[in-house]
Amino acid sequence: MKYNYHYNNHKLKTLRRNLRQNQTDAKKLIWSKLRNKQLNDLKFYRQYSIGSYILDFYCPKKRLAIEIDGGQHNETINLKKDNVRSEYLKHQDVKVIRF
Repeated sequence: MKYNYHYNNHKLKTLRRNLRQNQTDAKKLIWSKLRNKQLNDLKFYRQYSIGSYILDFYCPKKRLAIEIDGGQHNETINLKKDNVRSEYLKHQDVKVIRF
C-alpha cells in the first residue's frame, strides 16, 4: 500500500507534534470538546496536515477543518496567507471554519 503524502506528510510530523505539545489555552479548550468523538460522534484530529498546511483540527468524515486564529492573523500579510491556505483547502474539498 502506498502512503499518501498529501495527508499527514511524514516530513511535518515533528512540527505537528511540537504544535500539539505547545497549544494555546483556546486550542486546549476546543480540543477538550472535540476529542473522543464528543461532538456528534465525529472523529477529529488535531494538528493534521493536508499538503504543506497543518490544520488545528480536522474531521475527515465531514472534510471539515477548524482553525483557532490568534490576533496575528488580523495582520494584512497573514490575512493573505490565510486566504491562499483556505483556497488550497477548498480545492481539496475541505471546508474551513475560522475562529
